[in-house]
Amino acid sequence: MTIIELILSLAAILGAAVLFTNAVEIMGDRLNLGAGAVGSLLAAVGTALPETMIPVVAILGALIVGSGSAAAGEIGIGAILGAPFLLATLALFIVGAAALGYKSRRETGSEITADRQTAIPDLGFFLVCFTLAAAAGILSLPLLLKILVAVVLLAAYVLYVVWTVRKGGEAEGEVPARLTLWPYDSQGPTWAVAAQLIGTIAVMGFGAHLFVGAVEHISKSIGIPAGLIALVLAPLATELPEKFNSVVWLRENKDTLAIGNITGAMVFQSTIPVLIGVLFTPWQLDFLSALAAIFAILSSIVFLGFLLRKAPLRAFYMLGAGSLYIVFVVTAIIFLVGG
Repeated sequence: MTIIELILSLAAILGAAVLFTNAVEIMGDRLNLGAGAVGSLLAAVGTALPETMIPVVAILGALIVGSGSAAAGEIGIGAILGAPFLLATLALFIVGAAALGYKSRRETGSEITADRQTAIPDLGFFLVCFTLAAAAGILSLPLLLKILVAVVLLAAYVLYVVWTVRKGGEAEGEVPARLTLWPYDSQGPTWAVAAQLIGTIAVMGFGAHLFVGAVEHISKSIGIPAGLIALVLAPLATELPEKFNSVVWLRENKDTLAIGNITGAMVFQSTIPVLIGVLFTPWQLDFLSALAAIFAILSSIVFLGFLLRKAPLRAFYMLGAGSLYIVFVVTAIIFLVGG
């Protein structure tokens, strides 16, 4: 029964996320926020909501409900760290493997032509913010310094938003032609867009609540820490399906979209979810959580180094990122068995 609850909760989160993105892009267009803001910011937040909603609900549950608060806090920290860890390791590996697999039909073969003017700032932003957050979890900081870290992360994301809007650029694709849940051919009135927007957020919140409860039950049943389950399972279920868009874009020679899909998500994941964790959980990283954070930082540094070189970016360079994910999984198994 718990497995069914887990599957249903993830299906609800992902399904609502698709509807949310549809509504938020239309609403952004109605508010005349501009192509860059709609495509790069609102849509990005929409696709990041599934993996963000899980830790938010877990942490709020830990604060409001006394029972199970420790496990909920572990789930929150695990889910927060899991998304950037997966993006910096397994997602980059998938991009490299896809470019190699499609090299015979790609114009550039196994060479990836990423937009370095976008990807390099994204990775630099991620490394500064996520390193600061990881250090705050590894070191024992007083509350005042944790608050300062959270303020810095929030200010950094605001600056990134301002920079993105000023930089401009075209949205990734056109604004949806119609509202998904509007039963008529027209795009739908603004009140219907707002209703779909609010309703999908509520469904994602409910799905995240079910997910947290299911993870707690599984953790107690099989004796695996709830934080570890959330660290591995949550991003696999919420991040990885979205990142297969990159595979499609690589096949179609849209390398900038493929890489930007990953680095753009890393920007959001290194700030807003993390500052929530810093403020509302103990934010003390155990061995496996710290290892995941270190691997994410290490993989990002290596990838940034490849982008900073003037030489072409070869697909096989990115395969090494997957090895870090494998090392982490093997280390986790050994750590749990050794007990």
